[in-house]
Amino acid sequence: MASGLRIDLNVSDPGTCPVARVSGESDTPARSVSRASIPDSEGRIAEEFTVGASATVPESGVSEVASYDSHTVYRFRRSREQPCVCERVETFGYPVSDVHATDGSLAITFHAPDLDAVQAIVSDLRERFGGIELRKLTEVDGDSTDLVFVDRSRLTARQREVVRAAYDMGYFEHPKRSNAGEVASELDVSRATFREHLAAAQRKLLDAILNA
Repeated sequence: MASGLRIDLNVSDPGTCPVARVSGESDTPARSVSRASIPDSEGRIAEEFTVGASATVPESGVSEVASYDSHTVYRFRRSREQPCVCERVETFGYPVSDVHATDGSLAITFHAPDLDAVQAIVSDLRERFGGIELRKLTEVDGDSTDLVFVDRSRLTARQREVVRAAYDMGYFEHPKRSNAGEVASELDVSRATFREHLAAAQRKLLDAILNA
């Protein structure tokens, strides 16, 4: 059975994405996003999305297509030159399988073959958009193994240095090969400073693991 990775990604600052903008301005999630694969005569791509039937959607740039009891469908057209998170992912050859937006933040799902591909995509997105966060990374191989991708950029350079030194010196082992004072001395900082940096780093790492 083929294996791969499913990636759930959040983008809190997706640029001029109309879907994200509407979700923020109307205070309601935008779902069921679909895109035309062929541009119109003016080179624009048509996209549609749905919001709850009771939502008030700003008319700027979007038009109502259909209204149902539970939801309303809207459409907009954008230039191919307009920055698009989904298109950036798909330039790597991996289709975006799900898109929705909440409170101005875009959430996308796609599949990639390995971590190298994921890291390349995340790096590319960070050069163009803000607030890139890997929410969840799941290994898809039939065994339902759940992986968590820990984004090391959540740690400051100093926090990474402290964690690395503590790890290399056996601070996390049982029994410990070194104590806080010895690691702090190696880093040329006080025990209090070492513990402060280590606690901050551990909190960030545990948050990434437990809340993924």
